[in-house]
Amino acid sequence: MSINTTVPDTLCPISRAEAIVGDRWTVLVLRELIMGSHRYDEIQAQTGGTPQMVAARLKNLEADGLVERRLYNERPPRYEYHLTEKGQAFYSVVLALRAWGETWCKSPEEGLAVVYTHKTCGEPAGLGPLCEHCGEVLRRDELISEQSEAYAAERHTRREAFKGSRSQA
Repeated sequence: MSINTTVPDTLCPISRAEAIVGDRWTVLVLRELIMGSHRYDEIQAQTGGTPQMVAARLKNLEADGLVERRLYNERPPRYEYHLTEKGQAFYSVVLALRAWGETWCKSPEEGLAVVYTHKTCGEPAGLGPLCEHCGEVLRRDELISEQSEAYAAERHTRREAFKGSRSQA
């Protein structure tokens, strides 16, 4: 995937958005940034992408104004990746994908991977885009997230496997 330097030859906003975020790896990188992973290794571990894939997606997202790099170590230079306002606006898309995935791609006995509590009303928020308790629009900064035990264990296993593979290299 190369850096998007041209606007698609269409007025269709879906086509234009797809040109920026229209592949699995880009969406997974954005998911990780939304979940608070800011360092390259953690993003790579949780997405399962190759170093080249993750680096290319981060570079493209930065070029498209969704992500900014922030230096956290000078020698050697190391960066964290943070969502810009444009990147944070993608949260509603992730919320919609989550709702669709929880509804149509999992069995009910698996339970929710992440449970959101709406800070405004203090109740479970449901799948959105509106709080199922109070009806307000769900905003990322107004939600408390809690991963299910199974999902937290899955993420921990990926992190540890990634660390193990790095130490053997």
